[in-house]
Amino acid sequence: MRDGTMIPLDDEYLVITSDNSGGIGEKEYDIVNVPYDVLSYFAFRVAVMENIAHGATPLSVVLHNFCGGAKWEELVSGIERGKRELGMNELTITGSSETNMALLQSALGVVVIGRKRGNELSEAPLSDGIRFAVIGKPLVGAEVVNEPNVIAPLDLFRWVSEQEGVRAVLPVGSKGILYELNELLSEDEVTDEQVMVDLDVHKSSGPSTCFIVAYDEEVEERLRVRVGTLFQVVEIKRGQARA
Repeated sequence: MRDGTMIPLDDEYLVITSDNSGGIGEKEYDIVNVPYDVLSYFAFRVAVMENIAHGATPLSVVLHNFCGGAKWEELVSGIERGKRELGMNELTITGSSETNMALLQSALGVVVIGRKRGNELSEAPLSDGIRFAVIGKPLVGAEVVNEPNVIAPLDLFRWVSEQEGVRAVLPVGSKGILYELNELLSEDEVTDEQVMVDLDVHKSSGPSTCFIVAYDEEVEERLRVRVGTLFQVVEIKRGQARA
Protein backbone atom coordinates (compact mmCIF):
# COMPACT_ATOMS: atom_id res chain seq x y z
CA MET A 1 0.00 0.00 0.00
CA ARG A 2 1.15 3.55 -0.73
CA ASP A 3 1.76 5.93 2.15
CA GLY A 4 -1.43 7.79 2.94
CA THR A 5 -5.11 6.99 2.93
CA MET A 6 -8.16 7.88 0.82
CA ILE A 7 -11.57 8.47 2.38
CA PRO A 8 -14.74 8.61 0.22
CA LEU A 9 -16.67 11.87 0.54
CA ASP A 10 -19.70 12.26 -1.74
CA ASP A 11 -18.31 12.06 -5.30
CA GLU A 12 -14.71 12.78 -4.26
CA TYR A 13 -12.03 11.33 -1.99
CA LEU A 14 -10.10 12.98 0.80
CA VAL A 15 -6.41 12.09 0.58
CA ILE A 16 -4.48 12.22 3.86
CA THR A 17 -0.68 11.96 3.92
CA SER A 18 1.79 12.69 6.70
CA ASP A 19 5.37 12.85 7.89
CA ASN A 20 7.07 13.21 11.26
CA SER A 21 10.50 14.02 12.63
CA GLY A 22 12.16 13.36 15.98
CA GLY A 23 15.53 14.38 17.35
CA ILE A 24 16.01 16.99 14.62
CA GLY A 25 15.94 20.69 15.49
CA GLU A 26 17.50 23.21 17.85
CA LYS A 27 17.37 21.47 21.24
CA GLU A 28 20.53 20.43 23.09
CA TYR A 29 19.87 16.71 22.77
CA ASP A 30 18.80 16.71 19.12
CA ILE A 31 20.83 14.35 16.93
CA VAL A 32 20.76 16.64 13.89
CA ASN A 33 20.82 20.39 14.52
CA VAL A 34 18.89 22.53 12.03
CA PRO A 35 16.67 25.62 12.31
CA TYR A 36 12.99 24.90 12.87
CA ASP A 37 11.92 26.42 9.57
CA VAL A 38 14.17 23.90 7.82
CA LEU A 39 12.69 21.07 9.90
CA SER A 40 9.11 21.95 9.02
CA TYR A 41 9.92 22.59 5.36
CA PHE A 42 11.25 19.09 4.84
CA ALA A 43 8.45 17.43 6.83
CA PHE A 44 5.89 19.32 4.75
CA ARG A 45 7.80 18.37 1.62
CA VAL A 46 7.33 14.65 2.26
CA ALA A 47 3.64 14.89 3.08
CA VAL A 48 2.73 17.17 0.18
CA MET A 49 4.74 15.15 -2.38
CA GLU A 50 2.93 12.00 -1.31
CA ASN A 51 -0.40 13.82 -1.58
CA ILE A 52 0.37 14.97 -5.13
CA ALA A 53 1.63 11.49 -6.04
CA HIS A 54 -1.83 10.17 -5.12
CA GLY A 55 -3.25 12.49 -7.76
CA ALA A 56 -4.77 14.85 -5.20
CA THR A 57 -4.98 18.61 -4.95
CA PRO A 58 -3.65 19.60 -1.50
CA LEU A 59 -6.07 21.76 0.52
CA SER A 60 -4.76 22.10 4.06
CA VAL A 61 -1.76 21.45 6.30
CA VAL A 62 -2.02 20.30 9.93
CA LEU A 63 1.04 20.93 12.11
CA HIS A 64 1.73 18.97 15.33
CA ASN A 65 4.41 20.89 17.22
CA PHE A 66 6.41 19.34 20.06
CA CYS A 67 9.31 21.81 19.74
CA GLY A 68 7.77 24.44 22.06
CA GLY A 69 5.02 26.99 21.62
CA ALA A 70 7.51 29.79 21.01
CA LYS A 71 8.70 28.02 17.85
CA TRP A 72 5.31 27.95 16.11
CA GLU A 73 5.96 30.88 13.77
CA GLU A 74 9.33 29.47 12.71
CA LEU A 75 7.70 26.16 11.89
CA VAL A 76 4.93 27.87 9.93
CA SER A 77 7.51 29.85 7.94
CA GLY A 78 9.05 26.60 6.67
CA ILE A 79 5.67 25.42 5.42
CA GLU A 80 5.06 28.81 3.82
CA ARG A 81 8.32 28.36 1.94
CA GLY A 82 7.10 25.05 0.56
CA LYS A 83 3.76 26.60 -0.42
CA ARG A 84 5.55 29.32 -2.38
CA GLU A 85 7.73 26.81 -4.21
CA LEU A 86 4.66 24.84 -5.25
CA GLY A 87 2.66 27.93 -6.13
CA MET A 88 -0.04 26.77 -3.69
CA ASN A 89 -0.60 29.91 -1.66
CA GLU A 90 -4.23 28.92 -1.04
CA LEU A 91 -3.18 26.06 1.29
CA THR A 92 -4.40 26.70 4.85
CA ILE A 93 -2.29 25.90 7.92
CA THR A 94 -3.65 24.80 11.29
CA GLY A 95 -2.42 22.67 14.17
CA SER A 96 -1.45 22.57 17.81
CA SER A 97 1.58 22.96 20.09
CA GLU A 98 2.50 20.97 23.19
CA THR A 99 2.98 23.70 25.82
CA ASN A 100 2.39 21.77 29.03
CA MET A 101 5.49 19.59 28.88
CA ALA A 102 8.99 20.60 27.77
CA LEU A 103 10.64 17.82 25.75
CA LEU A 104 14.39 17.25 25.72
CA GLN A 105 14.37 16.64 21.96
CA SER A 106 12.45 18.26 19.12
CA ALA A 107 9.52 16.43 17.55
CA LEU A 108 7.17 17.42 14.74
CA GLY A 109 4.31 15.93 12.75
CA VAL A 110 2.85 17.32 9.52
CA VAL A 111 -0.38 16.15 7.85
CA VAL A 112 -1.51 17.26 4.38
CA ILE A 113 -5.16 16.87 3.40
CA GLY A 114 -6.11 16.92 -0.27
CA ARG A 115 -8.94 15.81 -2.52
CA LYS A 116 -9.33 13.96 -5.79
CA ARG A 117 -11.97 12.33 -7.97
CA GLY A 118 -11.78 8.54 -8.04
CA ASN A 119 -9.64 6.25 -5.93
CA GLU A 120 -7.24 4.99 -8.57
CA LEU A 121 -3.50 5.13 -7.93
CA SER A 122 -1.13 5.80 -10.82
CA GLU A 123 0.94 2.75 -11.71
CA ALA A 124 3.23 1.80 -14.58
CA PRO A 125 3.69 -1.58 -16.26
CA LEU A 126 7.12 -2.99 -17.00
CA SER A 127 6.75 -2.88 -20.78
CA ASP A 128 8.21 -1.46 -23.98
CA GLY A 129 7.74 2.26 -24.41
CA ILE A 130 7.59 3.04 -20.67
CA ARG A 131 10.76 4.21 -18.97
CA PHE A 132 11.77 5.05 -15.43
CA ALA A 133 14.10 7.62 -13.89
CA VAL A 134 15.14 8.92 -10.50
CA ILE A 135 15.22 12.68 -10.10
CA GLY A 136 17.47 13.88 -7.29
CA LYS A 137 19.65 11.86 -4.93
CA PRO A 138 18.76 9.90 -1.77
CA LEU A 139 20.03 11.80 1.27
CA VAL A 140 19.40 11.44 4.99
CA GLY A 141 20.34 13.27 8.19
CA ALA A 142 23.09 15.85 7.90
CA GLU A 143 23.49 15.04 4.18
CA VAL A 144 20.23 16.90 3.54
CA VAL A 145 21.80 20.10 4.87
CA ASN A 146 25.22 19.54 3.30
CA GLU A 147 24.14 18.60 -0.26
CA PRO A 148 21.24 20.91 -1.19
CA ASN A 149 22.18 21.01 -4.89
CA VAL A 150 21.20 17.37 -5.48
CA ILE A 151 17.79 17.58 -3.81
CA ALA A 152 14.85 17.53 -6.25
CA PRO A 153 13.05 20.91 -5.89
CA LEU A 154 9.37 20.93 -4.99
CA ASP A 155 8.41 23.00 -8.03
CA LEU A 156 10.18 20.49 -10.25
CA PHE A 157 8.24 17.63 -8.65
CA ARG A 158 4.97 19.39 -9.36
CA TRP A 159 6.00 20.24 -12.93
CA VAL A 160 6.96 16.64 -13.70
CA SER A 161 3.74 15.29 -12.17
CA GLU A 162 1.66 17.51 -14.48
CA GLN A 163 3.39 16.64 -17.77
CA GLU A 164 1.55 14.80 -20.52
CA GLY A 165 3.22 11.44 -21.06
CA VAL A 166 4.20 11.05 -17.39
CA ARG A 167 2.49 7.91 -16.10
CA ALA A 168 3.28 8.32 -12.40
CA VAL A 169 5.53 9.99 -9.87
CA LEU A 170 6.43 8.67 -6.44
CA PRO A 171 8.64 10.28 -3.78
CA VAL A 172 11.33 8.04 -2.30
CA GLY A 173 11.30 7.78 1.48
CA SER A 174 13.21 5.91 4.14
CA LYS A 175 12.76 2.48 2.48
CA GLY A 176 14.74 3.49 -0.60
CA ILE A 177 14.44 3.51 -4.37
CA LEU A 178 13.90 -0.22 -4.90
CA TYR A 179 10.98 -0.38 -2.47
CA GLU A 180 9.22 2.61 -4.05
CA LEU A 181 9.91 1.32 -7.56
CA ASN A 182 8.07 -1.89 -6.70
CA GLU A 183 5.22 0.19 -5.27
CA LEU A 184 4.98 1.92 -8.65
CA LEU A 185 5.07 -1.18 -10.85
CA SER A 186 1.59 -2.43 -11.62
CA GLU A 187 2.35 -6.13 -12.00
CA ASP A 188 5.95 -7.27 -11.67
CA GLU A 189 8.31 -7.18 -8.70
CA VAL A 190 11.96 -6.45 -9.40
CA THR A 191 15.11 -7.12 -7.37
CA ASP A 192 18.19 -4.97 -6.89
CA GLU A 193 20.09 -7.18 -9.36
CA GLN A 194 17.66 -6.13 -12.09
CA VAL A 195 17.77 -2.40 -11.41
CA MET A 196 20.62 -0.44 -12.97
CA VAL A 197 21.10 3.14 -11.77
CA ASP A 198 24.12 4.96 -10.40
CA LEU A 199 22.55 5.29 -6.94
CA ASP A 200 22.19 3.10 -3.86
CA VAL A 201 18.70 1.63 -4.33
CA HIS A 202 18.43 0.66 -0.66
CA LYS A 203 19.54 3.93 0.92
CA SER A 204 17.03 6.07 2.78
CA SER A 205 15.99 9.19 0.91
CA GLY A 206 15.09 10.88 4.19
CA PRO A 207 12.67 13.75 3.48
CA SER A 208 12.06 12.56 -0.08
CA THR A 209 15.12 14.25 -1.53
CA CYS A 210 14.53 12.28 -4.73
CA PHE A 211 11.56 10.79 -6.55
CA ILE A 212 10.81 8.19 -9.22
CA VAL A 213 9.05 9.04 -12.45
CA ALA A 214 7.52 6.60 -14.96
CA TYR A 215 7.02 8.13 -18.40
CA ASP A 216 6.40 7.40 -22.06
CA GLU A 217 9.66 7.10 -23.98
CA GLU A 218 8.84 9.95 -26.37
CA VAL A 219 8.79 12.58 -23.58
CA GLU A 220 12.23 11.73 -22.20
CA GLU A 221 14.05 14.54 -23.97
CA ARG A 222 11.60 17.13 -22.64
CA LEU A 223 12.11 15.83 -19.11
CA ARG A 224 15.88 15.77 -19.47
CA VAL A 225 15.98 19.38 -20.68
CA ARG A 226 13.90 20.61 -17.74
CA VAL A 227 15.45 18.41 -15.05
CA GLY A 228 19.11 18.65 -16.07
CA THR A 229 21.78 16.84 -14.06
CA LEU A 230 19.28 15.58 -11.46
CA PHE A 231 17.85 13.18 -14.08
CA GLN A 232 19.10 9.58 -13.83
CA VAL A 233 17.60 6.86 -16.03
CA VAL A 234 16.72 3.58 -14.34
CA GLU A 235 17.31 0.53 -16.53
CA ILE A 236 15.45 -2.64 -15.55
CA LYS A 237 16.33 -6.13 -16.74
CA ARG A 238 12.90 -7.47 -17.49
CA GLY A 239 13.62 -11.14 -18.07
CA GLN A 240 14.14 -11.93 -14.37
CA ALA A 241 11.15 -10.09 -12.90
CA ARG A 242 9.06 -12.00 -10.38
CA ALA A 243 5.33 -12.11 -11.02
